[in-house]
Amino acid sequence: MFSKSVLRAVDSISLSINEDKPLITAIAGESGSGKTTLGKLILGLTSPTEGEILYKGKIIRDLKGGERREYRQNVQAIFQDPFAVYNPFYKVDHLFDAPIKKYKLSDNKEKSRALIEEAIETVGLRVPETLGRYPHQLSGGQRQRIMVARALMIKPKIIVADEPVSMVDASLRATILEALREMHENYGISIIYITHDLNTAYQIASDITIMYQGKVVEQGDVDKVINHPSHPYTKLLVNCIPKPDPTDKWIETEELQELIKNL
Repeated sequence: MFSKSVLRAVDSISLSINEDKPLITAIAGESGSGKTTLGKLILGLTSPTEGEILYKGKIIRDLKGGERREYRQNVQAIFQDPFAVYNPFYKVDHLFDAPIKKYKLSDNKEKSRALIEEAIETVGLRVPETLGRYPHQLSGGQRQRIMVARALMIKPKIIVADEPVSMVDASLRATILEALREMHENYGISIIYITHDLNTAYQIASDITIMYQGKVVEQGDVDKVINHPSHPYTKLLVNCIPKPDPTDKWIETEELQELIKNL
């Protein structure tokens, strides 16, 4: 009645980030490729059945007390659906107040307020139109930018951004991507940018990992991987990128059919 086959959401993946060389790396693939599961593993929200996630040489699931709190502070998340993160009974101020207290970012109200306002303004929001409101009183774009601002305020070492612009309109994508880029450049934050969109990956990342059915099929410099892909699956993804001229195709139909056969 039940299949005994094992579905491996993430299989045989190795990824390392050097604290001394912060970077923006993209994890790209279609829905079901395992990229979000990889993000959850990095965040410690899911435990691997095999292999280990290490932080400063220590297995994250073994971290206790202060070490675990340090990991939580230094590895932050920006999720795809911002509304799912909000408690509808709390004003958005709570999203900022809670980490300030938890991670002891400030020792007085004036400094706390300054930290919050700086973060909000950095992502292009106005403080009077943001604080004091409930989640349902804000647009999806505003809620997502608040999550970016919250991560910025904490000043982590790594941000796992899972499809951070997929639920906002085109006019806001550039604003959010620019905010992420500034966080990287100004504060030395490494960003793991998870996406199905090679366009935004190309805009923001320095290198990219392509995932297919839980495995890494191609990895390297983002310009090289997208402009000169070597794996059939990567070529198919690149072929899905729209071009201004519909007659100008990335791949001819015959070659496309052959690539599909080889997957």
